Amino acid sequence: MKKTLKTVAIAAATMMTTGAMASVTKNMENPLYIPTAGQFYSKTGAGLMYKKADHTEALQKKSHAGDPEFPVWRLAEDFGYGISDSLSTYISLGYTHNGDIDRKGMHRGRLGLNYRVIETPENLVWDIYGEAYLSGVSPMKGSYSATGFQYDNFSNGRWGAVAGTKFGKRWSKLTTSIFAEYLQTFGNHNNEIDVSAMGLSAIGFPDQVAVDLKSSNETTIGLNAFYQANDRWSFGGTFKFVEHSDNGVKSIHTPLVPQSNPVMQDLQNQAVKGLLLQTADMNDGWNEYILTAVLANQITDSFQLALVGEYTFDQSHSGSQNGTDVKAEVGVRANVRF
Repeated sequence: MKKTLKTVAIAAATMMTTGAMASVTKNMENPLYIPTAGQFYSKTGAGLMYKKADHTEALQKKSHAGDPEFPVWRLAEDFGYGISDSLSTYISLGYTHNGDIDRKGMHRGRLGLNYRVIETPENLVWDIYGEAYLSGVSPMKGSYSATGFQYDNFSNGRWGAVAGTKFGKRWSKLTTSIFAEYLQTFGNHNNEIDVSAMGLSAIGFPDQVAVDLKSSNETTIGLNAFYQANDRWSFGGTFKFVEHSDNGVKSIHTPLVPQSNPVMQDLQNQAVKGLLLQTADMNDGWNEYILTAVLANQITDSFQLALVGEYTFDQSHSGSQNGTDVKAEVGVRANVRF
């Protein structure tokens, strides 16, 4: 009897293991792909974007409402490693160059861990992940004048943390999944803002200041569908909603030159008060609705080439400079597993 029970247990364990291993996809564009133990992967992307600015108050003040922005060049690199069959680590980086608004720099930087909590013989999958948000690597740079803030780069200068989860199922050829994540940044003064155009040097303002920013947050939800037509060709699509919160300034971090004249000191105090009143809530948040399509060709067992297209609809608050009437991108991605 004991021998029979042992045999049944071994057989059941074997079937569960076989089912779980069978569900591990080698297709790096599949939304449920993770590397196996000891495996590295790299996803290198290059894209070209066309944008047409919308008509928020911020863009009207800058005389940029409705203006096109093209070409916008974008580069991306995702690199990961399988610590075990269930646990992997990765880094995700992105760089953008937009010559029309003279803005360039890292737009994405995350270092994360993904853990596969469940993978059943029926190919049901549950992942959880946590990430360090790396925008604090470089300061936020820009200038402030009567027409508002001019961004010089894509970093907000803040560190942060991300928590996310993904549920999915894989059939013989079709994979579907849903995901959600939350980003919380930490307020700091990692920024360089040129205020020389404000004409405040006479009352103790330097040409460049740093400000204490409030924390911000970002919420993302989405779903994927992916179809493996055959050993070489696959295609899929993603819908994603992203809500970006408003930014806000708490105080001017850079010490100002004290004024010996009481009248000048009062002018300085009034200038600080006025600047903080304008920027305590910058009303610059926006919502994005992002549609992505991908067509992939498995050239070899370890090398894949994908064509990616993306279109974004958005709704911007009046102080936002990120809103668009048109935002479309096309690019290629080279995936290597080794």
